[in-house]
Amino acid sequence: MQALPFVFSLVVAVVLVPLVLSRLSDAALTRENYRGRILPVPLGIAIVPVALVALIPVMLLARLTDLDVYPDNLGFAMVFVPGIALLGLIDDMLAGAGRGWRGHGRDVLSGALSTGLLKAAGTLGLALLVASSLPGSDADFLLATAVLVLATNAFNLLDLRPGRSVKAFVLLGVGLTVATQNTQALAGLGIFIAPLLVAGFFDLREKAMLGDVGSNAIGALGGLWLVLTLDTNGQLIALVVLVLVNLFGEFRSISNLIEKVPGLRHLDSLGRPG
Repeated sequence: MQALPFVFSLVVAVVLVPLVLSRLSDAALTRENYRGRILPVPLGIAIVPVALVALIPVMLLARLTDLDVYPDNLGFAMVFVPGIALLGLIDDMLAGAGRGWRGHGRDVLSGALSTGLLKAAGTLGLALLVASSLPGSDADFLLATAVLVLATNAFNLLDLRPGRSVKAFVLLGVGLTVATQNTQALAGLGIFIAPLLVAGFFDLREKAMLGDVGSNAIGALGGLWLVLTLDTNGQLIALVVLVLVNLFGEFRSISNLIEKVPGLRHLDSLGRPG
């Protein structure tokens, strides 16, 4: 029964995401992608509203019936993902010219608003809130916070080609579920995963771009999946990988690296229009 939030959300997403895509086009909210195509953006704005609408039947069933439809970890997702998505939306709407930590630093030194630093600070605050509710020592609390923050930024760095961040998220989820045999995290995050997959399909097919609001939501879900399924040693390994990804993305091109590795290049391009 705890799969019902995903099912409800998927039904809502199939209806609502195309409507949001159409509205973005009508409002001329577009941006040029890496191939020079003008696409509606940010389609990721649909993820949170879809989840909130799907929450209506979930809460009614949970309160008024004996059905076990409320996953244990749903509360974490409902706190963390909308907040992180909002920070991404601010970045979509108000971002300056600066990119990466060095670019955001230049924005601050010039007296401009750095939405990147605002997003980082807001992400840290939300990560501290979520991690404080997880069991463990103070060290575990700080470790979970770091994983949540760095995962959010890592998926943002990946979102430079259609469908890339969504594919990475799916691979992460499959790997974590198979390795840990933990399906509770999947159930708790499912209400957001469903619209992410629907919006991600349009992103992959170059019908729209998710924007920072979408990539931030993906990163928030990825970070939550890591801290909800891995023990301390697993989170330490994840932290090392995330630090390396963030540092590489700051100083080098992830896209260039993927293009040089045949297997990664094929996976990265899979599903995109020619």
